[in-house]
Amino acid sequence: MAQVEKLDGGKAKLTIEIAPELFQKALNSAYHKTASRYNIPGFRKGKAPRRVIENMYGEMCFYEDAFELCWGDAYDAALSEHGLVAVDRPAVDITAISEAEGVTYIAEVQLKPEVKLGQYKGIAIPKLEYNVSDEEVEKELNAEQEKQARFIDVEREIKDGDRIILDYSGSVDGEKFDGGTAEDQTLVIGSKSFIPGFEEQLIGAKPGEKRDIKVTFPEEYHAEHLAGKEAVFECLIKSISEKELPVIDDEFIKDISEFDTVDEWKADKKAKLTEEKAQQNKTICENNALKVACDNAEVEIPDCMIDRQIEYMIRDLRYRLSSGGVSLEDYCGYVGTTVDELKNSYREEAGARVKMQLVIEAVTEAEKIEATDEEIDKSIEEYAGQNNMETEEFSKQLKQEDRDYLADRIAVQKTIALIVDSAEQK
Repeated sequence: MAQVEKLDGGKAKLTIEIAPELFQKALNSAYHKTASRYNIPGFRKGKAPRRVIENMYGEMCFYEDAFELCWGDAYDAALSEHGLVAVDRPAVDITAISEAEGVTYIAEVQLKPEVKLGQYKGIAIPKLEYNVSDEEVEKELNAEQEKQARFIDVEREIKDGDRIILDYSGSVDGEKFDGGTAEDQTLVIGSKSFIPGFEEQLIGAKPGEKRDIKVTFPEEYHAEHLAGKEAVFECLIKSISEKELPVIDDEFIKDISEFDTVDEWKADKKAKLTEEKAQQNKTICENNALKVACDNAEVEIPDCMIDRQIEYMIRDLRYRLSSGGVSLEDYCGYVGTTVDELKNSYREEAGARVKMQLVIEAVTEAEKIEATDEEIDKSIEEYAGQNNMETEEFSKQLKQEDRDYLADRIAVQKTIALIVDSAEQK
């Protein structure tokens, strides 16, 4: 049994009663669960009767544990009874508690905000073209040519684009510094992989030549003790090689692909690029349509939902960084920020993500969009195939909550399709 009072800020105050018989049942469960904590003379640990323990430790010694066992079910029932959806943990305050009369407590909680939908069907979005030009196809072919390039040793001066091998030793104010010395270092002139100005000063040098290179480290250099400092690198050019590109002809195409001619390769590449652009444009159209639908909607998003979304985003970033052996804290150090500053920088995007989720859910409800059994079964079949399992075998492993998840996912996809397919591209 519960009474509800709506509060400002989208919160609700629930006054909930737990019947005496339910609380007594919870007290017995708490006794059996925690009796071993109490040492009672004359009884083995955990074997003393409940009343004996209560007489020694106080009548309320099991109340806290009993309340923890039963308040949640009563709270969930109260939310369901009044059709409320909570988006955060409630603040709970017990106002009365006894074995004879049960429990009365207050739960104050943030509710899921109501969305005031604006126009979401027939909205206008930019029209996108995805024609693939011959120049784009040619660029892809040149990239394949570059992959097959080889370098040939030459006896001449260094030119832009050459690959060289050199030794170097750097110093600042006459003192060598860590990381400033290397032997047999490979460098492609023009790659801009060294300090600005370094590669350009090597142009014109010959194999065996020594040359001093003077550069200034950038002000934002990652090694703070070198940032903004002038340095001198003593360099020895050991070899020079120039790039030799293969001729693009039918034989080249046979070597790098399953096609026999350049024209066949180009036709296939153009078709693939067209498909890629079509998919990219589909995603852009979805994002544009959903953004307009969200902009047209009104909703006050509670901070707790934004904070939780930020935590999801941080957790995802931490996971992706860890796969590369980098911690979140080290990453923040590299980019010159803190974890708290990073979280704060995510706030706007997190708010936009939460709003989009709420708007999609609201449209789903307004349009009464649901997944059919056939759609769920088809999704199960697809997942089974991805896991190299028979559909029947895979389906047996699914619980009801798994089917519910698939149903929700399908409903979301259908809702997005409704918004996007009805949009007018102008």
